[in-house]
Amino acid sequence: MLRDEILFGSHWKSRYKKTFGVAAGVLLWLCVAPLACGSGALGEKNNVIQKDGEFDVTYNDTVTSGNQTIYAFNHTVSRTKTEGVRVSVDLLSPNLKSPILFVVRQKQAVLSFQVPLILRGLYQRKYPYNHLGRTLCQPPTRAASEIQYFFVDVSTLSNQGTNYQLRVSRVESFTLQTETKFSFTSSPSQPQYFKYVFPEGVDTVIVKVTSEMTFPCSVMSIQDIQCPVYDLDNNVAFIGMYQTMTKKGAITVQRKDFPSNSFYVVLVVKTEDEACGGPLRFYPLRPDELIDAGNRSKTLDIVVSLAIKSDVYVMGMLLCLGIFLSFYLATLLVACLEKKRAKKRELFQNIDDTSPAETGKITVSPNEYGSLDSTISSEAVTESAPSLDSAASADHYMERSGWKNVGRSRQESLSSIEEDDYDTLDDINSDKNIVRTKKYLCVSDLSRKDKRVLSKKYQIYFWNIATIAVFYALPVVQLVITYQTVVNVTGNQDICYYNFMCAHPLGALSAFNNILSNLGYVMLGLLFLLIVLKRDIVHNRALACNEVGALECGIPKHFGLFYAMGTALMMEGLLSACYHVCPNYTNFQFDTSFMYMIAGLCMLKLYQKRHPDINASAYTAYACLAAVIFFSVLGVVFGRGNTVFWIVFSVIHILATLLLSTQLYYMGRWRLDSGVVRRMVYVVYTDCIRHCTGPTYIDRMVLLVMGNLVNWTLAAYGLIERPNDFASYLLAIAICNLLLYFAFYIIMKLRSGERIQCLALVCILFTAVVWGFALYFFFQGLSTWQKTPAESREHNRDCILLSFFDDHDIWHFLSSIAMFGSFLVLLTMDDDLDTVQRDKIYVF
Repeated sequence: MLRDEILFGSHWKSRYKKTFGVAAGVLLWLCVAPLACGSGALGEKNNVIQKDGEFDVTYNDTVTSGNQTIYAFNHTVSRTKTEGVRVSVDLLSPNLKSPILFVVRQKQAVLSFQVPLILRGLYQRKYPYNHLGRTLCQPPTRAASEIQYFFVDVSTLSNQGTNYQLRVSRVESFTLQTETKFSFTSSPSQPQYFKYVFPEGVDTVIVKVTSEMTFPCSVMSIQDIQCPVYDLDNNVAFIGMYQTMTKKGAITVQRKDFPSNSFYVVLVVKTEDEACGGPLRFYPLRPDELIDAGNRSKTLDIVVSLAIKSDVYVMGMLLCLGIFLSFYLATLLVACLEKKRAKKRELFQNIDDTSPAETGKITVSPNEYGSLDSTISSEAVTESAPSLDSAASADHYMERSGWKNVGRSRQESLSSIEEDDYDTLDDINSDKNIVRTKKYLCVSDLSRKDKRVLSKKYQIYFWNIATIAVFYALPVVQLVITYQTVVNVTGNQDICYYNFMCAHPLGALSAFNNILSNLGYVMLGLLFLLIVLKRDIVHNRALACNEVGALECGIPKHFGLFYAMGTALMMEGLLSACYHVCPNYTNFQFDTSFMYMIAGLCMLKLYQKRHPDINASAYTAYACLAAVIFFSVLGVVFGRGNTVFWIVFSVIHILATLLLSTQLYYMGRWRLDSGVVRRMVYVVYTDCIRHCTGPTYIDRMVLLVMGNLVNWTLAAYGLIERPNDFASYLLAIAICNLLLYFAFYIIMKLRSGERIQCLALVCILFTAVVWGFALYFFFQGLSTWQKTPAESREHNRDCILLSFFDDHDIWHFLSSIAMFGSFLVLLTMDDDLDTVQRDKIYVF
């Protein structure tokens, strides 16, 4: 058009433009009509009928192979106002062998379609549509106002006349307004799209589409302003961003992705519902069989809402950092108070040190040693405690009263038998059997190995998990970056299961808020490592000074498992963040792998407290955890409705429970060999039939019976229900066992006359409350990869905190705090025993 103005002047253009456009259209059609109609039309006389078309007028016409019709339309296009143009066609006498071809020629685009329109579904099933409606794209104009022409050409190869109706109308509400709901109806053959222009100062908006109807399945697409617009089921995924939807869909759109500062919102109803989890239709009997699509119209509502501004991002980051930095400040405050209290205690102790020496009397609290319940006889206690001479008894009483016998040598320690010296005895196995099968064991009986050897053994837990973390995390990070790149390049938002109603992008990340909320795991994991390091340093200093309290009293302090737990918590945060870069069913194990690690390490730490000599090695423990993760992967891939898999897993689950129960009950003093069945029959015969005696270790038996009942119940539930989320089912098994063992430990601790100090009690109560709130937010279920992406979006909800964090982000906050509190409970729950001799601390 600019070239016309230069060559002929604007006056010529305004006067003869319409005539020239019509003539050019006729000449073009005369040239291309033989090609469009096929070789069968060559040599035949083609009558071309041109009509001046008018908007909102229905044309009833007939077309044959020798009769083509051209409708010429014109309308005024303005930069300040955008109105759409819609072409509707209804075929009155369908002819499937020779459809009618409609070609719409515009200034910068050509749109063609046939009627009846054949759309293909799954397995190439064919659905014919006789009624079509298509919206014409709107080429941008530089002029303030411009008259544009377009032509609708109608032709067919059928020799018989085919009747049709044609109507061209204006779409008044073509441009969407911010925060204004607009309702419309769409179908597979009558797709709809609308234009949105970014207002000044707005960089990001959220396009939300809702419907009261679950089906038919539909597709929501965001496309740049260009021609043609891809608005059919078979081409809507070619460009732009798109997602399937049933009742709810949302896409966050940023201005930087659209140079024209505007975009199209395209809504297409799919020909079939399988993509949205709907029923699978029957398979056609013949390859060319046409299937009646029925009524697949769907009413939808669309709203374009303003997204959050940059200051909300800043507030969200500051809130996240503030919450977890407050734990650092609280820990520092508690440490200062404890240090001040320790100085006061040391001052009063130094003042009172001269009293026992002057009087020669030792005051001992009668309740200080702790006792089992009244059913435990004094003979059993005497049998379980090592004999002490008078000097040792005096030292023991002094230590129990808070005294430190610094001059006592390591060789005189009650648990000073070095592992190397112990293992060279000829009767080592007999001695182990005698010690571990006593009715009532004390910690001194199971802390006979050298501390240096055990410390190295448990430090392997930390180094192994650090190595695992590096080799596990690197490919995970690479994979999720690839996932995010694929989503950004293809625009397919069905790949990732976000909460699209509250997914705030930042840079290349689609849901930055879900990633940021995982910061708590990393920060609190690091804080726990610092707390453990401080305790480790203090303990090593006490050992270097040969303090009897560190050598002979309290639960043996081995910090390797604590370091491993802190590392696992940090890795849980990193891998959970990686999972939330693009959450889906193929990478859900990234989010759960270190949860299994944490649950397993906590159980091992609980067992190690009272059984330091016989706890599992790092290699055995991590091999078992690797087997759990292996089954997790198998369950995700093959577990959905696979009967064979569930039977095999349930059998392995029950057998593993029985083997572990036997190992725990007999303290490792049993053998799995060819004679195990004979020995089992003998035990059953002697203990249950011949003498009918009760179990030797009642407490352990109660724990293991309850544990077996819980695990068998979970195995039966899995076999019957076969839950789709196998990873969560496996995690539930680990958590149930951990909670059961923790409850048993607390109950036995109280039964043994031990007490829980104030700090540990506060941690227990605080952690229980936080876990309760955390689980509430966890079960809100904002998305679920067990269903199709469209079904998952039905659970999407708006943000609830600062318009930035959703329910799942709150779960991240609370669960990280709860895990940190759980670790503190394990770290501090036995602090009351730091002044109690180990031969007075019972094993359970």
